[in-house]
Amino acid sequence: MLSQYDDRTILAQLEGVKVIAVIGLSPKEVRPSYQVAKRLQTFSYTIAPVRPGVTEVLGEKAYKKLEDIPFKVDLVNVFSASKFVADIVEQCIQLGINKIWLQEGIYDSDAQFKAQSAGISMIMNQCIYKQIVRLGINQNNNI
Repeated sequence: MLSQYDDRTILAQLEGVKVIAVIGLSPKEVRPSYQVAKRLQTFSYTIAPVRPGVTEVLGEKAYKKLEDIPFKVDLVNVFSASKFVADIVEQCIQLGINKIWLQEGIYDSDAQFKAQSAGISMIMNQCIYKQIVRLGINQNNNI
């Protein structure tokens, strides 16, 4: 699956992002979702873990569902299987969240089309942390 995005697209996706809901954030330190979210925190992003059955991850209150988060979310970062992407897109449409980022190995072209038709930008099959590091982005850059 081709998933190359130009730097302008990636920068636009991250512009103005301060709060990131991380769907599928594991409380286990060895999991990629934990490591990525932990590193996002070091770049001054606020994370909102979304994972049923967990009360807290990385010092942040965890939520059972995206709709349970009581504050504005700027971007949804997905660590769940591709088969859940369509439902996540639907939730973002309902909640008015207009940026979705699917981690490496996660993609759904039909869901991306639906998201884009609803005015949501979506990056698939990319690691948000790797892109932030590659482009030298941090909260102090005010992108």
